[in-house]
Amino acid sequence: QVQLVESGGGLVQAGGSLRLSCAASGPTFNNYAVGWFRQAPGKERESIAAISRSGTTTNYADSVKGRFTISRDNAKNTVYLQMNSLKPEDTAVYYCAASRAANRDYAPVLSSQYYTWGQGTQVTVSS
Repeated sequence: QVQLVESGGGLVQAGGSLRLSCAASGPTFNNYAVGWFRQAPGKERESIAAISRSGTTTNYADSVKGRFTISRDNAKNTVYLQMNSLKPEDTAVYYCAASRAANRDYAPVLSSQYYTWGQGTQVTVSS
């Protein structure tokens, strides 16, 4: 079973950028679609981006579309989330998760479709 570790979080000023990484261990990483989620204090977990096994399909929440980019490097067993033009409302704990999607071009967006989660990384955007 794949295991996931997020990194790259931190404190950044509004308008700045961060790149999160989700490193996977275990065999056959390219059998998994990967999603990024976030949860702010007192709020429900939000799906923000997902990428298919093949990398050809990506989905974004409206709140991050045009600012965030998800990508994957299967040779490095890593999925990235490039976050630009960050806003204070982007402050949250960010999690990556893996879904064993049968369709290599399918990028799930529901948290219930993911069964392996990382421990999370904190992103704080100051105004």
